[in-house]
Amino acid sequence: MLCCSLIGICSCSKQLDQEPITEKVINNFLTNEKETEEYVNSVYASLQSTGLYGLYLPALAEIPSDNSFDEVPANDSGIFGDLDQFKTISTNDILEKNWSDSYVTIQRANVVINRINNIPYASATTRNARKGEVEFIRALVYFNLIRLYGDVPLATAETTNPNQYFGKGRTPVDEVYQQIITDLKDAIDNLPVAATQPGRVIKTAAQTLLGKVYLTQGNYRLAKEQVDAVIASNVHGLVPIETLFDLNNENNKEIIFSVQFASGINGNTEGSVMYQQFSPSGTVDGAKGHNLPTKELYNLYSSSDKRKTVYVGITANGIPFNNKLKRPVNIVDGGSDFVVLRYADVLLMKAEIENKLDNILAVADPLNMVRNRAGLLNTTAITKAALSAAIEQERRLELVGEADRWFDLLKNGNAVSTMNAWFTAQNIPISITEKNLKLPIPQSQINTDPSIKQN
Repeated sequence: MLCCSLIGICSCSKQLDQEPITEKVINNFLTNEKETEEYVNSVYASLQSTGLYGLYLPALAEIPSDNSFDEVPANDSGIFGDLDQFKTISTNDILEKNWSDSYVTIQRANVVINRINNIPYASATTRNARKGEVEFIRALVYFNLIRLYGDVPLATAETTNPNQYFGKGRTPVDEVYQQIITDLKDAIDNLPVAATQPGRVIKTAAQTLLGKVYLTQGNYRLAKEQVDAVIASNVHGLVPIETLFDLNNENNKEIIFSVQFASGINGNTEGSVMYQQFSPSGTVDGAKGHNLPTKELYNLYSSSDKRKTVYVGITANGIPFNNKLKRPVNIVDGGSDFVVLRYADVLLMKAEIENKLDNILAVADPLNMVRNRAGLLNTTAITKAALSAAIEQERRLELVGEADRWFDLLKNGNAVSTMNAWFTAQNIPISITEKNLKLPIPQSQINTDPSIKQN
């Protein structure tokens, strides 16, 4: 847009003042249902981007924790290794891409949300559902942003002139949370109970995410309402561990929302590079050894725990790897969907919420459902403190590699103590403080708009 503006300013030729005929200009494009459906699909597609669930978001939410590590920190100019060693600087490419892809997604969502009510649809129900879908996606992206960076710029209007956002700085986290909650409440009202197409957002996805938002805020009673609604819906349930991440069983009953990837589609553009990037060095062509499960985590699985081989494997050299990602034919075109929300997470949130509310007798059942599915006996924890520790460990074992562990540590308020204890136990000379819990704002954003202050 900027380039086109400069051409117009610098030239008097009327020929340069023509509408492009080979591109879909957004002002002339979103006029009917077919075009809007295409644009909604682009909002979903943006979740596949490198900065989000295509590669970097899972790394940002796992590598800083005790769940995973970077095998060769020098690989890829150290951008993953710096996350592992808490040395991340504001020019790190992961941050730059995560931030920019997040706001591209938000802008696309804003376009739909601000226009769709005025676009004729054959079915008002379908139109409402599409609005709810992109409201969920916008809420998800903002939720990730504030957990990673703290205060971030809040944009809810379609950006037709980027200059209108300069000078406003970062919006306080509490205000961003209010927008997230508003989006999710509206999404719940608009979304269907069942998906009309695999991968689309449904009502229980918005309820689950809203429950997680409330839980993160410490609003346990409101979190309980949402989690209980998901359980009572009977839409979801646990499936056998052996089939949960099978490529032939994606979008099964346990999956509430996942970012869709597929191998061999559109010139190998719909697949993910995560299998290659997140495999131990030397195991596959170009393997980088990023975001590997730690040996300490691997050893937490008992010999009777089915997840020890299904979720996490180990090489002949003793390096654990994420077995939830299945090996593709083309190593950079992985077909494994990235699971964002699933029913086991809901059950563990249920246990955590009841424990926070001192409903001790209601904690064991949902916790044991997850344990029993893994082949484990019921928990022996009976006190609030013991149950809290048991739930936290179960979340580590169950949700490994699903972009939860670092966010769990932040939510629980024990990120500093947990990581310093872990570094000490591993004889790693690293010690962190509260200032390490937020990522730096990408330097390019501060250079563009100095009102955005650095963490």
